[in-house]
Amino acid sequence: MGRPPTRVTNRIRALRFEHGEMTQQALADAVGVTRQTIIAIEQGKYSPTLEAAFRIAATFRVPLEAVFQFKLDDQG
Repeated sequence: MGRPPTRVTNRIRALRFEHGEMTQQALADAVGVTRQTIIAIEQGKYSPTLEAAFRIAATFRVPLEAVFQFKLDDQG
């Protein structure tokens, strides 16, 4: 069989609004990626690199786990 599917979710949109309604472009500029990348990450269509994930968390001054959640599909 192979590896079970995984799911990475995030709270980026909520965190942007909790931080003065930060725009996707402002977050992209702070992280060093494109706005399109932020959109794809927010929508769960793209998993960021580890470095980008840490940069996003650092931008919001929160731990990585406050931004991204990881769950194997068989964990409910």
